[in-house]
Amino acid sequence: MTTVKAALFQTHWRGDKDKMLDAHEEVAHQAAQQGNQVICFQELFMGPFFAQVQDKAWYEYAEAIPDGPIVQRFSSIAKETGQVMILPIYEEVQPGVLFNAAAVIDADGRYLGKYRKTHIPQLHGFWEKFYFRPGANDGWPVFETAVGKVGVYICYDRHFPEGWRGLGLAGAEIVFNPSATSRGLSNHLWKLEQTAAAAANMYYVGALNRVGIEPLGDDDFYGTSYFADPRGAFVGDVASDQVEELLVRDLDLDAIREQRSTWAFYRDRRPDTYTAITER
Repeated sequence: MTTVKAALFQTHWRGDKDKMLDAHEEVAHQAAQQGNQVICFQELFMGPFFAQVQDKAWYEYAEAIPDGPIVQRFSSIAKETGQVMILPIYEEVQPGVLFNAAAVIDADGRYLGKYRKTHIPQLHGFWEKFYFRPGANDGWPVFETAVGKVGVYICYDRHFPEGWRGLGLAGAEIVFNPSATSRGLSNHLWKLEQTAAAAANMYYVGALNRVGIEPLGDDDFYGTSYFADPRGAFVGDVASDQVEELLVRDLDLDAIREQRSTWAFYRDRRPDTYTAITER
C-alpha cells in the first residue's frame, strides 16, 4: 500500500502579515513532527481575504514567484522538514499584472511551478477582478512531487467541473483547493461539489478554507476543511467550522487505481461529443 500523509491548515487572520507567516512556519514544523509529507495553506495565506473590499493598497501584498521572499522562505522550510508545500499567494509579474496563484515546492526545496486561478469572480464580498487577472496556465498543470502527482485548483475554480477533469486527465492523484469562502450562497455546496469532483475524477481532493470574521468585512469564513477520497467519501473527520485546525490524514494512493478499475469513467468519455461546451 502506498500511503501519503497529507495536511491542510485552516486558520484566522492574525492582524499582521509577519504573524501569519510565522504561524504557518510553526505549523509546518508541527506537521513534520507528525510525519507529514505534503501540506497546503489556505488561499492568500499571508494576509486577510482582502477581496472583501476594493482598495489598491492591497497590491503591496503581491510579490514575485518564485523569487519573492515568501516562496524563498518556505522553500527553505520545505527542504528542512522534507515536506512538499503548496503556497497560495498574491503574485506580481510586473506592476499592474497580478494573479491569485499557488507555488508548488518539492520536499527538497525545489520550486516546481505554479498554478494561477483561472476563474475570477466579481460579486459582493468577492471583488476579485479588481485584484487578479485570470490565469493563463499551460493546460491544467500537474506537478511530479516526492508524494506523487499533485494538482491545484483555487477557491471559485471549484464551481467549474472542466478544470477538475482536466487535472485528472493530466494525471493528478491529489488536487488541493485552497479557498476563502464564507457562509451564504456557497455554504451548502462546500461538501457537495468537491466530494463529487473527487468521485467523478477518482482522485483525492484536499478542500481548505479559512475561519473567522476578518476586519475588512462581516463575512464569516466557515472552515470545515477536509480530504475526500476517490469514492467521494471524507477521509476522517471534517475540520471545525469555528477554530484553527491542522488536519493531517493518511491517503492511500492505491485506492485511485482500485476505483478506476471499478468505474471506467476515463475509458467511457466521449470528448468528440463535447464540442458544444467549448463553442458557447
